[in-house]
Amino acid sequence: MVKNSFISVTFQEKKKENSGSVEFQVLSFTNKIQRLTSHLELHRKDYLSQRGLRKVLEKRQRLLSYLSKKNRVRYNELISQLNIRESKNR
Repeated sequence: MVKNSFISVTFQEKKKENSGSVEFQVLSFTNKIQRLTSHLELHRKDYLSQRGLRKVLEKRQRLLSYLSKKNRVRYNELISQLNIRESKNR
């Protein structure tokens, strides 16, 4: 399954313990975003998938902003592990 191949070893340990953690949710949303992006490269006029991608991006952004406010160290580690964006020290 595609989902299991993307999850790294560090997150597999957390999956067994707490699959509702912010880190795991961001990881699963990132996986879903990558799949939808590759789908939309082939099917440019699939507007329902575009809408779904926007919704998942918004959910991931809300979780990341929550994590950045709650624990900046965990946020920076997650951003660097997933290579979502460059981490900025504020």
